[in-house]
Amino acid sequence: MQPEIQYGSQPGALSVQQNKVLRNTYLLLALTMVPTVIGAFVGLSTSGIILQHPIMATLLMLGAIIGLQFAIAANRNSGLGVALLLGMTFVLGWWLGPLLNFALRLQNGPQLIGIAAIGTGGILVAMSLIATTTKKDFSFMGKFLFVGMIVLLLAMLANMFFQIPALALTISALVVVVFSLFLLHDVSRIVTGGETNYIMAATGVYISLYNIFVNLLQLLMAFTGQRD
Repeated sequence: MQPEIQYGSQPGALSVQQNKVLRNTYLLLALTMVPTVIGAFVGLSTSGIILQHPIMATLLMLGAIIGLQFAIAANRNSGLGVALLLGMTFVLGWWLGPLLNFALRLQNGPQLIGIAAIGTGGILVAMSLIATTTKKDFSFMGKFLFVGMIVLLLAMLANMFFQIPALALTISALVVVVFSLFLLHDVSRIVTGGETNYIMAATGVYISLYNIFVNLLQLLMAFTGQRD
C-alpha cells in the first residue's frame, strides 16, 4: 500500500512520500474517531462489566490491545491492518465507558469532556507544528519515552492496589507529558522519513491521543469537577 516514490523535493521541504504518509495518517486518524465514538456509547451502557472486576478487566484489556498492535504491525501493508486498527479503536472507545459515566455524573461533566477533547486536539496541533516546522529528528527520544511509559504503566497497576489519590494524579500528569512527547516523536519520524507506513503511524499517534485524553479528563475531574 506504500508505493515507492523518489525523494526529489527542495532542501528543507517535505518529499512527496512524506507528505502523502502525513496526509494519510491524519485521514486515518479522523476515521478512527467513528468506531471510538460508537464504542464509547456502547461502553456507557455496559461499563458495569468492567467495574465488576476492574483489575482483571484492565489486565485483559492491556493484553488485547498489545495483541492487536502486533496484529496491526503484521498486516501493516494490507487493508486488514486498517480493519484491525479500527477494531482496536472500537475496543478502546468501549473501555472509556466507566470514565465517561463518572464524568457525566458531575454537574460540569459534559464541559470537562469537551475541554479534554479540545486540549488533546490542541496538543496534537502543537506537536505537529513543532515537528513539521523544525523538521528536526526527535527519534532519539524513543528509548527514553518507552522506558518512561513502562514505568508509568507499572506505577498505574500498582496504584490499583494501593489506591493513593496523590499518586494517581501524579501518574496522570506524567502520562500527559510522556505521550505528548510521543506525539512529537511519531510525527517527527514521518517528517524525517523514519516512518513510511501510515497505518503504523496512525496507530502510534492514536494511542498517544487516547492516553492524553483519558488522563487530561481525569485531572480535570479531580481539580474542577463539580459534584452534587
